Amino acid sequence: MNPTVSIIVPVYNAEKTLRRCVDSILHQEYADFELLLVDDGSRDGSAALCDDFAREDGRVRVIHKENAGVSAARNDAMDLARGDYLQFLDSDDWITPEATKLLVRTAQAEGCDLVIADFYRVVGDRVSHKSGIEEDGVLTREAFAAYMMENPADFYYGVIWNKLYRRDIVERHRLRMDAGISWCEDFIFNLEYILHAERFAALRAPIYYYVKTKGSLASQSINIARTIRTKLRVFEYYNSFYKHVLDEKTYEKSRLQVYRFLLDAAGDGGVPPAILPGAKRLGEERSSVCRAAAEGEGLLPSLYRSRKLLDRYLEIVAVQNDLTLAETRLLLYLSHAGAIRTRRALADFAGMSRRSLAVNLQKLAARGMVRAEELPREGADPAGREGKALHFLLLPAAEPVLGDLAAALGDYDAARFAGFTEEELVQYAALAEKIKANTRRVLQ
Repeated sequence: MNPTVSIIVPVYNAEKTLRRCVDSILHQEYADFELLLVDDGSRDGSAALCDDFAREDGRVRVIHKENAGVSAARNDAMDLARGDYLQFLDSDDWITPEATKLLVRTAQAEGCDLVIADFYRVVGDRVSHKSGIEEDGVLTREAFAAYMMENPADFYYGVIWNKLYRRDIVERHRLRMDAGISWCEDFIFNLEYILHAERFAALRAPIYYYVKTKGSLASQSINIARTIRTKLRVFEYYNSFYKHVLDEKTYEKSRLQVYRFLLDAAGDGGVPPAILPGAKRLGEERSSVCRAAAEGEGLLPSLYRSRKLLDRYLEIVAVQNDLTLAETRLLLYLSHAGAIRTRRALADFAGMSRRSLAVNLQKLAARGMVRAEELPREGADPAGREGKALHFLLLPAAEPVLGDLAAALGDYDAARFAGFTEEELVQYAALAEKIKANTRRVLQ
């Protein structure tokens, strides 16, 4: 049976970084993939390392070839790929543990031909979050092209490693990388693919760690004349793309904006700045885990593991919806608050101080996601000494987040129960009910 995803990694003299890259792929939460490692005539130990990976994991396939460049390597892998989707990495980069899962989930849930995601830019020990489209839902080709026109030479649109492609579109139209150029070849492939795609979605979560400045014309030994010819050739593709996507009247109105590509491309291929705003120390971009606590035995380490595992998935929801982890956690508790009718009880349920609850409720209210309404009194104050009785309303603006939270809870359970048989799940459910009954009896 063919895998759902073919992940393609060209490898050339990458011995120092390859294990980090491949480990990040083989430890993905989503496991239904094949990994195609293309050894492009490496002269260090990369070829042997690729073979080691293939021996250790049956999902890995290795292609050894004469050195012909990254585009030819990717083309050879696409010729052999068997997955429904194509995902690309460079050998000195790596991906988050949930990267492939999020890409595939978005593509399948929305019926999309292309999913594009945020990424991390890594320079030394500093990392920053690079985002792009902030619109939720499915985009048409015209809408996607309009976003791209705003930042025509942006890495977010130009590269292939923050995207998921449908292989049937690639094969039906025989799309391949142009091995004849060494600058913006990813971008040209994307333009050709977009012409044949109809539904697009932006994944507003960083899934990729981009380390090294690649595709730099300045780093290649070519003369100025050749540089100019290359950039003009890429612009011809870009200009032709918009002539196909836009009708004649719209194209004429947008001509100056289309020609902005020449100005933006006067830089070095849209390489993002070394350090973007909000840069953090590498490892601090996501919540940390105390390994000693996570590996400990007993009640407290068990509670710690459960909390950190849930936070891991809530953090993804927070980034996707431009919320803090605390705001996201509070929305989760509000969605399960049921008959809770006071701020004091809600703070206790959510494990927050009353001050923290008040601050986060205010922030969510400012976003139009939550409203607290005082309930009418019937005789004595039903809240007694606990304060005013309230109804916590989740408003329509919170609905997209609630959908993401439901998926996060599903991921949380999937991680906890991975490898369980149906019989074991039934046994666990029965034991959990006994534990719940015992606990409730003591707390009454």
